[in-house]
Formats: sequence, structure tokens, C-alpha cells
Amino acid sequence: MLASVVDHDVRLGNVPLSGGTTLPDVVARVTIYGRPDNDGANVVFAPHALTGSSRIAEWWGGIVGPGAIFDTARWCVVGINTLGGCYGSTGPPSVAPDGRVWGPRFPIVTVEDMVDVQRRALLELGIERLGVVIGGSLGGFQALSWARRYGASVDRAIVVAAHDHLRAQAIAQNGLAREAIRLDPNFLDGWYDEQPAAGLKLARAIATLTYKSEDLFERRFANRPDRAGGDPKTVLDDRFDVDGYLAYQGVRFAERMDANTYRILTRAMDLFDLRGAEGGPERTRLTFVGVTGDQLFFADHIRAVCDRWADAGWDAAFRLMKSDHGHDAFLAEPRQLGELIADRV
Repeated sequence: MLASVVDHDVRLGNVPLSGGTTLPDVVARVTIYGRPDNDGANVVFAPHALTGSSRIAEWWGGIVGPGAIFDTARWCVVGINTLGGCYGSTGPPSVAPDGRVWGPRFPIVTVEDMVDVQRRALLELGIERLGVVIGGSLGGFQALSWARRYGASVDRAIVVAAHDHLRAQAIAQNGLAREAIRLDPNFLDGWYDEQPAAGLKLARAIATLTYKSEDLFERRFANRPDRAGGDPKTVLDDRFDVDGYLAYQGVRFAERMDANTYRILTRAMDLFDLRGAEGGPERTRLTFVGVTGDQLFFADHIRAVCDRWADAGWDAAFRLMKSDHGHDAFLAEPRQLGELIADRV
């Protein structure tokens, strides 16, 4: 059985942001599975990716839980809904001091801002040391930033399917996804009452093209007509099977994601860049994981990032995860990921 689960809303008051503004009345939603040891050595913090939440076991069950690499019978696993999120922490859907939701007024935040809020929330809960910080994609950005900013209190950081910066092609893809949302007539400049579903669906489709490998798409869909029906040979608007898959993923995404949150978090990804910050290593042991077929963070690029941090003096190792799932492999095949990093935990 999963260890006891406790949710906390940690109130942090005013938080200064990297951009020079101060965000008032910040709340961090924290979920804790199990109990930390007195020295914190058994604490695993798992910052989430773009659409995750503090409830790690609900989206990363093969990494957290009975029989997993971070079995909560031994480990205390902590999740925090990131600053700017929409699952409990302060973000665009939150109510601002004037009584209205923040909406499009929510300030730009950085990965460093997210990590600073996480650090403050954990200290409020009496957690001063982390045995492991592990995250994939945007979560990987946060894991690496933890090592850079608070390495004296982090034993190991595992950076999965992420670089130490966002490359230009990924920035462009994020920009297209945000533009798809902005152009939805129901977006209303960010003051929508109902989610701009059409824009969110298209944004998700654009992103999904980078989340799965080309080999997986070819094997699953090829050029077959949509399994739900239709004939693209004779009707221009009828879909192929891959179109139907993207549409299905878009519907699911629009049901659970806030549009302003998506825009804020993708901009935080765009701004992330730790190149030049590798020097003066802390005691944190770094592990970088690349995935074959990842079309968002190419494995060879991640290997080069690992080499650069190792050259700067960090204890840094690279692991290659072989999977047709591409970028999504850390979510789709968590058991394989756990086996791959077991020697670094």
C-alpha cells in the first residue's frame, strides 16, 4: 500500500520574483507521502513537468509507490504544485488581492522563482535536506536548478529528458502553442470564464508532435484512416488515424489544463538557461537521462550538457534510456527509468 498522504497549503506571504516584481499572498500546495527521517536523507522531491501536480503518485506511479524505485515504505516523497500552476499553488486561476482572479495579469515567473518558492515551502514544513530531487522535462529544469541554487542541501539530482537550457526550436514550438491559445475567440485576452478549448487542443497537438518519437507514430498510425471512421481519400476534412489521436489528446488536455497557466509555464521554460552557471560545483551528484527518439530534448544534446557540467567539476553521469516513446518515455515507461538510475540513487 502507498504510505499515508498529506496535503498542505503552505502560505508564504510576499515572494520577490526574478523580474523585479513581488507576488503577494503566495500559497504552495505540497503533498507528502510517508514520513521524513530526522536528517532528511530519505526525502525525495519530485518537481513536476508542464501539466503535473503535487500528487506525484497519480502521474508517476512507476517511480513512486510499492515496489518502485522510490517505495514510500522507505522513502518520503514530496511534490509541490509549481508556482504559476493550476492545481493548488498560486497561479493565474488564483484570486488576487483585489478579489479577481489573476488571469492574464499574472507575472512572468522563472524556473528559479519556482525553486525558490519550493525551498521556502519545504523549510516551513521543517524539511531542510533532500536526499534526491528528480524530475522530467520542466521538472528536470527544476531539479538542475535545485542543484545549482541549493546544492548544499541536495544529495542527488536526477535530470530526465531535459537540458540546462531550452533550445530555439523548442522555444518556437512553445510560441506556436501559446499563439494557438491566444487566437481562440474564447480566450478573450485571458479573461475567459470557460477554457478556450479549441486553442488548448491545438496547443496540445503541437506539443504532442515532439513528445512521441517518429518511429512510434509510424508503427501506431502510419497513413491509416481514423479508426473512428471517415475516408480521407474522398473527404478533405476526414481524418487519418494520427489526426484522431491528436484530437483525442487535445480533448483530454482541455478538460484539465488552464490556458493562462499553460502560457505562463511554457514561458518559464523558454527563459531557462543555466549555461555559464556550471562552475563552483556543490556536493550534489548529478545524473542526466536522455531518451532515444526524444524530439524535444535530443539525447545527444543532453549528453553534451552532462559533459559540460562534468568538465566544470560536478560529479555528473549520463544514462541513455532506449524507448520508442521519445520524450514521454519517463512517464510511459517509469519502471525502465527506475532500473536505469538505480545505481545513482
